[in-house]
Amino acid sequence: MGNTDSKEKLIELMNKYQNLVFSICLKMTGDYFCAEDITQETFISAYEHLENLDETLEKAWICRIASNKCIDYLKAAERRAAPTAEEEMPETVSRDGSFEEFFAKDIVENIREKCDDLPKTYAFAAEMYFVDGMTAKEISEKTDTPLKSVQTRIRRAREMLQKMVRKEDFLS
Repeated sequence: MGNTDSKEKLIELMNKYQNLVFSICLKMTGDYFCAEDITQETFISAYEHLENLDETLEKAWICRIASNKCIDYLKAAERRAAPTAEEEMPETVSRDGSFEEFFAKDIVENIREKCDDLPKTYAFAAEMYFVDGMTAKEISEKTDTPLKSVQTRIRRAREMLQKMVRKEDFLS
């Protein structure tokens, strides 16, 4: 796969699976902001290993990378908030990638509700950034707000959300 093809494939994978990968990371770590980081690491790893991708199994493949990244994180942090060993994961996860059924579907709704609790100045930018996955630049263009202002609102919203979002909110 050429470099341009690889970049296009990465963008395609991110567009298709970003929310799913984030949901997996959030459910496994119980930490919204950590889940964001691991989601990014998952796609970096996927990009570095695109030659191993069997396109008929891409969903299971990207989900397995995400869960392995979470397992590594949990082991390193010596945290046991969710399944941390391969054998504890349900068989269906590794076979057919049916993560949507395994992981909670209300995670994004929970974050959306938390964003709604923020002061209005921050709520809109926070929801577009954390829930809809838009970049600060996209939010700036969509809302006709200076980029620096959007970045500041996102940073402040993140700080407020970190105080509001507790691990227990995501663990069943």
